[in-house]
Amino acid sequence: MTAPMSKPLSTFDRIADFALDRIPAEIPASTLEAAALMTLDTLGIIAAAGPMEAGVIARQTATLLYGSSDPGHSARMMFDGRRVSLAGAAFAAATQTDNLDGHDGYNPTKGHIGVVVIPTLATLAQHLPDLTGPEALAAITVGYEVAGRAGIALHATVSDYHTSGAWNCLGVVAMAARLRGHGRETMRQALGIAEYHGPRSQMMREIATPTMLHDGSGWGAMVGMSSMILAEHGFTGAPAITMEAPEAAPFWEDLGRFWQMEHQYVKPYPICRWAHAAVDGVRAIMLEHGLSHTDIARVHVNSFHEAACLYQGLPPSTGIAQYALPFPVAAYIAYGRIGVEHISGPGLSDPLVAEIMSRITVAETERHSTRFPAGRWADVEIATTDGRVLLSGDTHARGGPEAPMSRDEVLGKYMDFAAPVLGEERAASLRDAILGLTDPGSRFADAAAHLFEPVQG
Repeated sequence: MTAPMSKPLSTFDRIADFALDRIPAEIPASTLEAAALMTLDTLGIIAAAGPMEAGVIARQTATLLYGSSDPGHSARMMFDGRRVSLAGAAFAAATQTDNLDGHDGYNPTKGHIGVVVIPTLATLAQHLPDLTGPEALAAITVGYEVAGRAGIALHATVSDYHTSGAWNCLGVVAMAARLRGHGRETMRQALGIAEYHGPRSQMMREIATPTMLHDGSGWGAMVGMSSMILAEHGFTGAPAITMEAPEAAPFWEDLGRFWQMEHQYVKPYPICRWAHAAVDGVRAIMLEHGLSHTDIARVHVNSFHEAACLYQGLPPSTGIAQYALPFPVAAYIAYGRIGVEHISGPGLSDPLVAEIMSRITVAETERHSTRFPAGRWADVEIATTDGRVLLSGDTHARGGPEAPMSRDEVLGKYMDFAAPVLGEERAASLRDAILGLTDPGSRFADAAAHLFEPVQG
């Protein structure tokens, strides 16, 4: 008699097996190392964003609206120290990060994951004093892998281009279920709640009129954490169709085999990734030919449609500066870098940058548009004051698998952003603790010791 064939695992069961049961030893060492590096990169942005207006507002709002009197459901806010609810702490840090557009992302999702994953870990780990470094990195990996595939599934099955908060909330749920020790059914209900209530905000609306709304990730973190707590208390909401609908199944087939964690991009500049290829094209020409801003008569940028939609004028606010294109190109031409000081405060009305902008034009080019979102491409033409015409050729934005930044460059970026607000000693201690999480004997608490005291204003 032939033995009955076992029933194949459903997509949800495969996700649950991965999210709840995959131990650090079953994750490639290179993946855990990537998780540590992306954690560090994100922490630099979270710290640097602390004194900025949007972060201040987000944390103050969390204290006013999202408090908790239950010790088991409250946490200190990152680089602030005040205690609010778990959802409030995750919301505040993610909103803060989202408003300094220097955090990592993933091309196929057209969005960002670490912006919610790192606040989720920092929030929940406060109740897990014995959490090991490898287990913390495994939880981070779960968040990236689940959120990334949810994002791709959502983009492929709905008509609008939604912000990251619409799908990165599902990564928050997967992490929270793992770290809070929940079973499959509780996780399933929480995923359904989060997907249903995730902020289906339209990304191109924010591009057209940039504000502090950015990529919706603050609300993604809030929804994900709130959904987990609701499910813990018996609230139902399954299924999450980006996971359980038959048409979503192909997007989860490589879970646990292809590691999206290793394919995130790191931003060299704290602006929308769509503008990076234009900046990098200018950068390449200036470095090759030893140009300064006084040598440049005219700059023309060809890029993809979404990049050409970025703000064209002198930005009146930090939010608009981060969703602009001629402005960051001009800032790079003027100073050879783009820092927080260039997209905020007096940098917004820098007369040199304004003058250089008058020399810059931008156009959409079909060949670049057809390669989005798999790639972020541009080409640049610079006419010099001595009559030369210099071409960059097709240039892909640096920082991702196509043109990766070195490990030392990522560490340097972290210190550039973190040290001015944390101080050199604290920033270096945090760096060393995060990089040490790959050690089997490490504890996340050693890194967390540097995460909650207020930053320098």
